Amino acid sequence: MDNSERFSSRVEAYVKYRPGYPAAMLDFLARELAMGPKAQVADIGAGTGILTALLAPRVAQVWAVEPNDGMRAAAEALLAGAGNVGWSRGSAEATGLAAGSVDLITVAQAFHWFDRAAFKAECRRLLRPGGRVALIWNDRLCNTPFLQAYEAGLRAYSADYEEVNHRNLGEADFRAFFEGEYRLSCFDNSQWFDLDGVLGRFNSSSYAPVAGTRAHDEMTALIRREFDRHGVNGQIAFHYSTLVYSGRVESD
Repeated sequence: MDNSERFSSRVEAYVKYRPGYPAAMLDFLARELAMGPKAQVADIGAGTGILTALLAPRVAQVWAVEPNDGMRAAAEALLAGAGNVGWSRGSAEATGLAAGSVDLITVAQAFHWFDRAAFKAECRRLLRPGGRVALIWNDRLCNTPFLQAYEAGLRAYSADYEEVNHRNLGEADFRAFFEGEYRLSCFDNSQWFDLDGVLGRFNSSSYAPVAGTRAHDEMTALIRREFDRHGVNGQIAFHYSTLVYSGRVESD
């Protein structure tokens, strides 16, 4: 499957159930990566615009790059009133944006899908001198009995969970992408769901088994069972560590 099409059938669930990003992370981008009110930012793999919508009020211009038509349409609908957001159907490796046009490149939940060498070359083309790249993930924690059971279920019933997991990236991958030193910054994040919300969160994932299959039925049953066991006042928390890998991609 073309990775850009993996979420085509999951756009609605993605919009409704994926987590946002904490204010502390946005403050970090502004304070440490020069994401100020005059900044030009490219949000690559913008998806349904979750991060784009948080960036737009803080900067002069955001260029949202998203090759999936359904996800980009959802983002355009979300940001219809934002006058400082431009759109590109380009890919991470060929954004269609002008050379030397941005101060910061953000990538949320998407870097692990990219051809990393080609994306690095595109970042070098796009960034102004001194520009930075921020690679961002909401990393779901396994710090409650429910989340531990949920993780075990994904490993048992999702055929490609291990293959497409962003956790497959290691320090060697980040050293190869960034030039010189880079930093990892972490921020607390969380969502609260009722049962329908947990099921929606599950179905928003690219690795969720197809509805109607035995694997999907088994995972759905696990979620219902563990929700009944661990839910508090009809709610379950999903806890995340929002990870930001940041640095430069050009040599000094």
